[in-house]
Amino acid sequence: MEALPLTPGALLLARHGQTDDNLEPLRAQGFRDTPLNAVGLAQARALAERVARELDVRSLWSSDLSRAATTARVVGERIGLEVALDERLREGNRGDWEGRLFTEIAATEPDLYAAWLRGGAGFRFPGGESLQEHSDRVWEALQEIRAQGPLPAMVVCHRGSIRTVLCRSDPRGLDAFHDHDVPNTGVVVC
Repeated sequence: MEALPLTPGALLLARHGQTDDNLEPLRAQGFRDTPLNAVGLAQARALAERVARELDVRSLWSSDLSRAATTARVVGERIGLEVALDERLREGNRGDWEGRLFTEIAATEPDLYAAWLRGGAGFRFPGGESLQEHSDRVWEALQEIRAQGPLPAMVVCHRGSIRTVLCRSDPRGLDAFHDHDVPNTGVVVC
């Protein structure tokens, strides 16, 4: 695994461990509170070891959804930090799609599914939130974490939440949402 360049003000964004909904065929999770599976728990333990060995994390934050909170607690237990939960770090609210297979959505709502694959600030999940709303709430939480510290801080959240942050430095903005991928327990520096 490559070393992460840490600066004193860094935020480390880590994706939670695997859930059954992360396995093919993929299921829209969003605010749906799906637990880690056995692989996800093992991934969380491996992340905890990496953090203990390589990273000088001074505070630990997480989405309040159990897949992220459990991952963060495993890390926190290993490095001796309590986890601060923040619901703004949740995955995007997928609305009516939550719990449904993406293959089913593609078959029954092909135009909306195609719009989802294009991404963009204006895309809104039916009965849920737009990518821009998701991006704004996650960014607000991260700015408060950066101001509150102590830093460097690790923030355990979700692939979509991390993607919205990566899109902020991409000239294509949220149009590039699907071009940024973060594997389970992958870590990026913000």
